[in-house]
Amino acid sequence: MRNLISCVLLLFSSVIASAEDQLTSAVAAVEADVVFMRHALAPGFGDPANFALDNCDTQRNLDSVGRQQASSIGVEMRQSKTQFAEVLSSEWCRCKETTELLGFRKWATFSGLNSFFQDFANKQIVMNELEQKLDELSTGVTLMVTHQVVIRATTGQSLGSGELIAFNSRTKATQKFRLD
Repeated sequence: MRNLISCVLLLFSSVIASAEDQLTSAVAAVEADVVFMRHALAPGFGDPANFALDNCDTQRNLDSVGRQQASSIGVEMRQSKTQFAEVLSSEWCRCKETTELLGFRKWATFSGLNSFFQDFANKQIVMNELEQKLDELSTGVTLMVTHQVVIRATTGQSLGSGELIAFNSRTKATQKFRLD
C-alpha cells in the first residue's frame, strides 16, 4: 500500500512540475531549438510615420501592463529547466525593452528579427538573415524576441503580445504557449 501511495504521489508531483514548467514542456514536445516570443503588450497598431530605429520616442512602446507582463514572463523563464544558449531581440525598442525586462544577463539585438510590417525594414533582407541564423544554430535553445509578422512568416502561426512558440527549425514543428 505504501508503494502504491508513493507511486501516486510521485506521478502527481511529476504532473504538477511539468504543468508549471510550460517552457520546457513546449520545447520538449517539438524538440525545439528556438523559442520565438512576441514582444510584450505595446498598445496601438504599427508605428508612427516618423519612425526612427534609433529613437524610441518615434516608436510604439510597452505600457505599464506590457512591462509587468515581460517581467512576469521573465520570472517563469528563469525558473524553468530550459536554459537558453542565446537570447536575441529585434532592434525595435518594444522588443529590446521586453528582452531587458525578461531579466537575462546576456542578450543581443539581431536585425533578422526586425519588423517589416510597414516596410521600415526590408522583408527579404530580414527573412534571409533569420533563415541564415536558423541554419547556423548548433546546440541548445535560442530565445528570439520579435514581432508577429516575423513569427508568422517563419512558423505560420500568429501570436498575441507576450505569447511564445517553441519551434524546431529542422522539422518546422511548433508548440504555442503562454507563461503569464
